Amino acid sequence: MAWFRTLTRMSATAKSSPPPLLPSPLRTVPTAPVASASLLLTSLRNFSTGTAASPAVEDRPPPHLSQSPTHCGDLGPTGGGEKPRVVVLGSGWAGCRLMKGIDTSIYDVVCVSPRNHMVFTPLLASTCVGTLEFRSVAEPVGRIQPAISREPGSYFFLSNCKGIDAKNHRVICETVTDGPNTPDPWKFNISYDKLVIALGAEALTFGIHGVKEHAIFLREVHHAQEIRRRLLLNLMLSDVPGTTEQEKSRLLHCVVVGGGPTGVEFSGELSDFIMRDVRQRHAHVKDYIRVTLIEANEILSSFDDRLRRYATRQLTKSGVHLVRGIVKDVEPDKIVLDNGMEVPYGLLVWSTGVGPSSLVKSLDLPKAPGGRIGIDEWLRVANVPDVYAIGDCSGFVESTGKPVLPALAQVAERQGKYLAGLLNRIGKAGGGRANSGAEVDLGDPFVYKHLGSMATLGRYKALVDLRQSKEGKGISLAGFLSWFIWRSAYLTRVISWRNRFYVAVNWLTTMVFGRDISRI
Repeated sequence: MAWFRTLTRMSATAKSSPPPLLPSPLRTVPTAPVASASLLLTSLRNFSTGTAASPAVEDRPPPHLSQSPTHCGDLGPTGGGEKPRVVVLGSGWAGCRLMKGIDTSIYDVVCVSPRNHMVFTPLLASTCVGTLEFRSVAEPVGRIQPAISREPGSYFFLSNCKGIDAKNHRVICETVTDGPNTPDPWKFNISYDKLVIALGAEALTFGIHGVKEHAIFLREVHHAQEIRRRLLLNLMLSDVPGTTEQEKSRLLHCVVVGGGPTGVEFSGELSDFIMRDVRQRHAHVKDYIRVTLIEANEILSSFDDRLRRYATRQLTKSGVHLVRGIVKDVEPDKIVLDNGMEVPYGLLVWSTGVGPSSLVKSLDLPKAPGGRIGIDEWLRVANVPDVYAIGDCSGFVESTGKPVLPALAQVAERQGKYLAGLLNRIGKAGGGRANSGAEVDLGDPFVYKHLGSMATLGRYKALVDLRQSKEGKGISLAGFLSWFIWRSAYLTRVISWRNRFYVAVNWLTTMVFGRDISRI
C-alpha cells in the first residue's frame, strides 16, 4: 500500500499550499509611458483610507443589505511632484466661468457641487411653459472644464460643502444621495492649495409662514420642471367632471410674487402660453386661467421709468393682473396680503430676490454688509490666506469703500473670469502652493462696470436698458427690436455650441408648431 500512502501525502500537501498569486495591475509592468502611469499612481495616493483591517469575506453582509457603508477616504494634500490644487465650491455662473478660464497645465481643479451642471438662468423661465427644453439651459461641468473628466488629479464631487477649516486648508464635504435605495450620505475632507467659494445665494422668504412649504422658487431646473408639471396638472384636473366653478377658478389661477426681472419674465412667458396655446388646446377652461403678479413696490425697479411704464402696459394688455401688496401668510390654497386680501391660487411662484444661504451665514469667515462673505478688491476673503469668494455669496468689506454688487449673472461671470486670470498669474509666478504667493504682484484690482439689463415680456416684446446705473444716461429700447436683441444676446451667451443649437431649434419649433403641452 506504499502507493496509497504516497498519494495521501501529495493530496495533503496540495491542500496546505497557498494558491498562486494572480498578477496585480499595480505590480504589473505597464505598457503605457512611465510618466503617465506614475502620474496616475501619484494621484491615487492622494486618497487616504482607514487603517482598520478588512473583515473576512464570509463575515461581510451582501452589498445590497449594507445600509450604512463605512467610508474613510479623504483627498489629502498635494505632494511636491504634483500640481497645486484649486477647489471650487459651486457650479453656478461664477464657479463655472472660473473653471473655464483656469489654466489646467498649472493647477488641478476639483469642483464640489450638489449639481453636475450649470443653469443658464436667463432662459430658465422659458422652459416652464415649453418654449425651450430643460436640457437646453443645462451645461454639464465636464464640458465647461474637460480636465475634470480627463486629468488624473482633477475631479468633480457630487457633494455639499458642510464646513471650511481654513487653518488646515481643508474643506469638509458630504455626499449627495437621492432615493430610498441609495447609500446613506457620508462625509469626507478635501485639502486645497487655493479655495474658491462660489456657493451662490438662496431665495429670500422674509420669514413668511408657508412659503417654503407651498411656493415654488425659480432658480434650478427641477424648479422649472415642478412648475411645468403643476401647471399642466391643474389644466387637466380643471376639465374633469365634478370640478366646481370655484375650484376651477382656483386651480387655474397662477400667482407670481416678485416684480423683478425673473418674475416679470415668467409672467410674460406664462401669459403668452395662455394666449397662444391654452386658449386653442384647452377651450373648455380658457376663460378661467389667469395670471396675477404681486409686487410690494414698482415692477422692474432697476429699469428706466419709461421702460417700466411700457412693461406695465404690455403685461396688462396680455392679461396679467398687477397687484401691489405685501404677502403676510401663505396657506396651501391661498395667500393673505397685508391689507387682509385673500388670493386663492393653484400655482404659486416665489421670486422676491436672493440673500446669503444658511451655509454662508454659518461659515466662520469675515462678512460684508448683508451677511455675504467679505472680500477685498482682488476677491480674496479678508485676512484668510488662499481663500477667495465670488458671485452672489460675496461682497466687498466696508474697508474697501466699495458697495456690495448686485446678485446678477453678469457680475458673477466677470468675477469668475477675473479670478481665473489672477490665479493663473499667481501660479505662473510660483505662488500656487498653499501659504505661498504673498509676494506675487496681483495686478489691477477687480472693477465692475454694468453692461445693462434686459427682460422679455412675451409676445415678441422685450426691454433693453443699456445704462450703467439707474441714474445714468444711456440707450433704452422697448418692443420688437428689443426682443430681437434679447434673443440674439442670450443665444450668443449660451456656453456651448451644442446648447446654442438646441436653443435655436427649440425657438424655431415653438414658433412654427407651438409649445408642447405634454405632461411627462
